[in-house]
Amino acid sequence: MSHSPQSDGGDKTKLRFKTLFISDVHLGMPDSKAAQAAHFIRHCLCDKLVLNGDIIDAWHLRRLGGWNKSHTNFIRTVLRKMEKENTQIIYLRGNHDDILDRFIPIQFESFTITDDHVHNTPKGDYLVVHGDGFDAVTSKHAWLAKLGGFGYNALLRLNRIYNGYRRLRGKDPFSFSAWIKHKVKSAVSAVGQYEEQLQHLARQRGCIGIICGHIHKADNKLVGDTHYLNSGDWVESMTAIVENFDGSFEIISYPDFCRLTHRDPKGAAAESEDSFPPEASAIPM
Repeated sequence: MSHSPQSDGGDKTKLRFKTLFISDVHLGMPDSKAAQAAHFIRHCLCDKLVLNGDIIDAWHLRRLGGWNKSHTNFIRTVLRKMEKENTQIIYLRGNHDDILDRFIPIQFESFTITDDHVHNTPKGDYLVVHGDGFDAVTSKHAWLAKLGGFGYNALLRLNRIYNGYRRLRGKDPFSFSAWIKHKVKSAVSAVGQYEEQLQHLARQRGCIGIICGHIHKADNKLVGDTHYLNSGDWVESMTAIVENFDGSFEIISYPDFCRLTHRDPKGAAAESEDSFPPEASAIPM
């Protein structure tokens, strides 16, 4: 990984990037890895931070609530980067935080809330969107998407119990959602169609690449002649996209970050250093 470490006292360092792209934190959900996401953002210096949708899970909050101190701390961490580090913040609306529809586009100093964003690089422009508009279930059958979200939350709760049992037996964590995604051919096909539709959108907008989230599957590859990047999520895989100062893009996971900065992981991540890699992430939501 190409990164610029900066000493933070002792053996610990901060990572320096040009841009960070993070999505699908789902603040308000019990399974949100808000503490780990805040820890990651706090110790990565960047000129621009793009929050690419589903940062707040309003769907879950409306039904069940669930906001806690770690979720508030995540918001404070983001605002502190703007205030103390002069970081530009771009917040893109997702489907779970669609309550923002009534406010966008809006800007407060260097904090912008909008639908999409064109990210300029020396090699060409990248279109940044959450991606829910290209998920047929989310865009055409909102009720079914919300039902699927309820099922996904139930699956995560079951996964917590099952992985507690696996830890007692000395076994590695297991992701039900990743297993389902890899086993169900229609889910794999849906992901492929999603990537192709975003490729076409990028080309229509004159961009060489697309940066998205939504499907909880981190990726960095070519789809046709378009550079496709997906930042994954902070519910299971804990991944982000980083832009280095040489113009290259990479996926970085939370365990990568802890190793590179010599920091101990926060919360449940301490139990899942060998957790699910980017390709073993959640089914489309």
